[in-house]
Amino acid sequence: MIQTTAAVLQNEMLAPNYGRISLACGGPFARSKPGQFVMLGFPDSIHPLLRRPFSIHRLITAGGRCRGIELLYKAIGPATHRLSRLRAGESVSLLGPLGNAFQITPGTRRIYLAAGGVGVAPMVFLLERLHAMPPPPACRLFLGGRSREDLLCADEIERLGIPVVLTTDDGSCGDQCRVTNPLEEAIRSDPPDLVLACGPRAMLACVLGIVRAGSIPCQVSIETMMACGMGACLGCAVNGRQADGRYLHACLDGPVFDAEAIEL
Repeated sequence: MIQTTAAVLQNEMLAPNYGRISLACGGPFARSKPGQFVMLGFPDSIHPLLRRPFSIHRLITAGGRCRGIELLYKAIGPATHRLSRLRAGESVSLLGPLGNAFQITPGTRRIYLAAGGVGVAPMVFLLERLHAMPPPPACRLFLGGRSREDLLCADEIERLGIPVVLTTDDGSCGDQCRVTNPLEEAIRSDPPDLVLACGPRAMLACVLGIVRAGSIPCQVSIETMMACGMGACLGCAVNGRQADGRYLHACLDGPVFDAEAIEL
């Protein structure tokens, strides 16, 4: 884990309220793994006072070296709206990489991934890593959102040769249903070796019900607010399934959890 000041390389809006920011933060982030996150703050400012967590969306590489990271965000509050206004040359404060990562065991041949909205952020990083494996596992992404504007990165993922199943609540793109509907159908007809998911808690709770019914191994990445990212504030508690009834915390025990470890 390092704390550093990172210069903005590029900040682009991908859709209304959705953006992707590229940050120059050098070699230490080369050790980042898909599923890990950073805590982002604004130097010399108390507005907002606390850092915000963001999944690492992609590594920026050049000449075989890591030059920085990309973050995907949705501008919904003061911090993310300020983030959306940053321009090249301005700076942010980063703490990371934090948390644990998705675990792909040797011999995993077929993986289904489910993402809701900005939950696709760590999936791009992960799919790029999986695509580079010799040989890569067969992957399929189930991507859902409220409308067409909430479906991000589908084209980039399809360019890797990975099928993408799209759903929207309003029917503006793909099937009009929840993303868990086609996921459940695919699991019943052609069970995968592993399911990976990231998105809103209601979606993840539905995924947990589906995989437990089918006895499918699964890992979920929890989206939650954090004040510190290091286990000090204890504000990111998740219900654990251990016999002792203790809570787990997304920043230290996650954000990626085995499906059997938590209750949503």
